[in-house]
Amino acid sequence: MEGNAMNTVDLFRKLAGFNAWANGKIYDSCAALPQDALRENRGAFFGSIHATLNHLLVVDRGWISRIEGVASGVKSLDQILYEDMAELRRAREAEDARLIRLCDGLDQEGIDRIVSYKFMDGTPAKTALDVILITLFNHQTHHRGQVHAMLTQAGRPGLDLDILVYEFEREAA
Repeated sequence: MEGNAMNTVDLFRKLAGFNAWANGKIYDSCAALPQDALRENRGAFFGSIHATLNHLLVVDRGWISRIEGVASGVKSLDQILYEDMAELRRAREAEDARLIRLCDGLDQEGIDRIVSYKFMDGTPAKTALDVILITLFNHQTHHRGQVHAMLTQAGRPGLDLDILVYEFEREAA
């Protein structure tokens, strides 16, 4: 990879693509496990692989909806949006595509804007969009790490989810 300066807009676009790629790798690994292994309580914050993946979708849907100024339908951070893993994966892919579209449509002025929203309890808040996006991507990485550990506990081989691997794969394609 050649070194070149990256602006904030390009960085968020890259992170959105990487996020979708890493989620795909996680879901590919999950596909090899039976449902009971995906729902087994493994001691993570949300318990199981399935519940943690639902949590990631809940949070992304909530934040992206706030950015877009639309209702998310999210009621709680531990809400199970999809009982079926195939449905959960389709929804994850759709949410990742939504985030990519959002980031692709950004310019620096958009990234610098303040987003007004309400927390689930109705408390109003305002946050800069760049901070929301950093929060969203960091949150994804945090819980994907938990899912990766749970997959390893379930006997799945380790995954290399580094952004460098994502870049190498993109360059090779």
